[in-house]
Amino acid sequence: MSSGKEHDKSTKAWAGPFTIFLALLFGLQSGLIGGAAFLVGGLWLSPDLDTHSVAFRRWGILQYLWWPYKKIIPHRSIFSHGLLLGTLMRIGYLLLLTSLILALLTKVGFPYHLNPKIFFSQLFQVHKQNLFIALVGLEASAWLHLIKDGGLLQKKRKKTKHK
Repeated sequence: MSSGKEHDKSTKAWAGPFTIFLALLFGLQSGLIGGAAFLVGGLWLSPDLDTHSVAFRRWGILQYLWWPYKKIIPHRSIFSHGLLLGTLMRIGYLLLLTSLILALLTKVGFPYHLNPKIFFSQLFQVHKQNLFIALVGLEASAWLHLIKDGGLLQKKRKKTKHK
């Protein structure tokens, strides 16, 4: 199982090749979006956000936003380290927080287009392909994380006492 520093090193090392791969397949813009998402996924949206990890601490004062997530999601469960589901859980959690913040801003008089329903509807309609590529980048970084941990869904190992 890799340490947080090892995960960071691997993420940074693979971001370039991943960006080039996507750029060759889908064009430069998609490559850059996917590569940036790969970095964000590996460095800030790691499957280890459910622990006091390097990725968790990287959020600085905003790490407290992840406190409910840490309390609800068991470490190395299918909800944090599961293929696609783990990434969707972290994105869903961020979307929920963003929706709550936007709803509060709308209630206190900020522009109507910040209403979460309108904001996300327009975002998904206008940027559907870019959002898909970003999801690919986020998920690819999660796969790298899981591979570095020793498997795509490795169960917790029980500690045994040695006599």
